[in-house]
Amino acid sequence: MEPYNQSAVTEFVLLGLSAHPKLEKAFFVLILSMYLVILLGNGVLILVTILDSHLQTPMYFFLGNLSFLDICYTTSSVPLVLDGFLTPRKTISFSGCAIQMFLSFAMGATECVLLGMMAFDRYVAICNPLRYPMVMNKAAYVPMAASSWLAGGANSLVQISLAVQLPFCGDNVINHFICEILAVLKLACADISINVISMGVANVIFLGVPVLFIFVSYIFILTTILKIPSAEGRKKAFSTCSAHLTVVVIFYGTILFMYGKPKSKDALGADKKDLSDKLISLFYGLLTPMLNPIIYSLRNKDVKAAVRNLVIYMHVTH
Repeated sequence: MEPYNQSAVTEFVLLGLSAHPKLEKAFFVLILSMYLVILLGNGVLILVTILDSHLQTPMYFFLGNLSFLDICYTTSSVPLVLDGFLTPRKTISFSGCAIQMFLSFAMGATECVLLGMMAFDRYVAICNPLRYPMVMNKAAYVPMAASSWLAGGANSLVQISLAVQLPFCGDNVINHFICEILAVLKLACADISINVISMGVANVIFLGVPVLFIFVSYIFILTTILKIPSAEGRKKAFSTCSAHLTVVVIFYGTILFMYGKPKSKDALGADKKDLSDKLISLFYGLLTPMLNPIIYSLRNKDVKAAVRNLVIYMHVTH
């Protein structure tokens, strides 16, 4: 029997909301608005962490990385989604699909690791404040951030390399807005058990380990905060990590909501679930990047002051 030829499929068709054309214009406006908020909010955060001398600390360096990451993550998929809403037949080349999957997967894995690094930064700042300048110096936190990006990129390279080596010889219709890796794997006309095992191992490393690390870090952080005698001191200590904790809860909470929902058993329910799954997946990719700058601006007085100073400066110069 001849082996399947990967070149049999040169492009994929993205279904998106093809079955619900009336929703496309409304969702185009909504998603474009959210994307612009993401670009503006995270762009401003990057600017203030670079320009404001008060924010030249490890915590804000990680925050600048997180904002840049969120811009990259959404830009890897949102323009494709928006274009799909305006195009009757939504197609993407095989190589374009692979690149888009690589970027989305890399950014998602990097964010998991980066949130863990940020938890370690808060742990050292609160539990060992006297050692903080020595432990979290530039020679430490720059490589920590760089290793987050490298780990996310390496993991994505492995997963996508395994995926593109599969034979795609028949159906080329992806039931999604983007080249979501699980939706693409369903189209392979070969055994995907190695891909599933590899992704399972990656999920343990990039989801399970950071969650455990963050959980343990915050147990130590909360224990230390509760030992502070004054209420004002406890409030001040907790305020330095409340924004990060909020972002972590939203980021991982949305993942648990997405993958922990019960499966529908009837055909009509399955069809509705299929639509809701696609929409939840889409908004999950937009929700956290949109909320991150808002949370850090509202819950952190240093960022709030830096943003206000930037606005005043821009107003004066114009």
